Amino acid sequence: MSFDPYEFDRSLARDSRTETIGQYTAKTFLWMVLGLMITFGVAIACWITDAIYYIWIYFPAAQLIALVGTLILSITMASRIERMSVGTAKSMFVAYSALLGFTISIYLYIYDLLSVIFVFFATALYFGALAAYGYLTRRDLSRIGPILFSGLIFLLVFALITSFIPSFTAMDQIICLVGIAVFLGYTAYDTQKIKAYYQYYSGYPDMLTKASIFSALQLYLDFLNLFLYLLRFLGNNRRN
Repeated sequence: MSFDPYEFDRSLARDSRTETIGQYTAKTFLWMVLGLMITFGVAIACWITDAIYYIWIYFPAAQLIALVGTLILSITMASRIERMSVGTAKSMFVAYSALLGFTISIYLYIYDLLSVIFVFFATALYFGALAAYGYLTRRDLSRIGPILFSGLIFLLVFALITSFIPSFTAMDQIICLVGIAVFLGYTAYDTQKIKAYYQYYSGYPDMLTKASIFSALQLYLDFLNLFLYLLRFLGNNRRN
């Protein structure tokens, strides 16, 4: 997130710190948890009611529309978070979480429910460990940013290739391991950035709130992607 010095007058907008770094961090993680609750709530509702099944039959383009919608929302939040109001940022985060819940509900048809639950708790354990490391370590993790970004590009390119050419099982397992490593790294990296955002925007209550939501979105995506790669790697497929 870049800072636009012309967005508002620092001399008028600066205020005393209204919350500690601990409170700010807790708020960020609470937003992340809210997003995950919305996502998994929507996914479970679609699965229980078979809504996603009937939507596939009668409106097959809905999945693509939802994917495009989440992409537009994520790009908008990343590029305009400083210009939008706090209310708009919150609404977009909630809408993004709900749309992704609709999109990932398909996994509840593919994988055994007990397997999904096990992987969810495993994800929470791994995520929590790396988030704690990222928050507590004194090492500067910004240096691993380019490495993580390269890994992310690799995963995206591979996903694009396999949409045309199916991959074999061994290769898919390797890709899952790469994905797990990348998003574990991003978990620590993005958690450490919480402190940087707090120091940068401290004294600007509205910007702190929006930075908190943006950080929550990054951590939310780290958790969700880690969960999906672990599910592909460890999950029991219903067809087996």
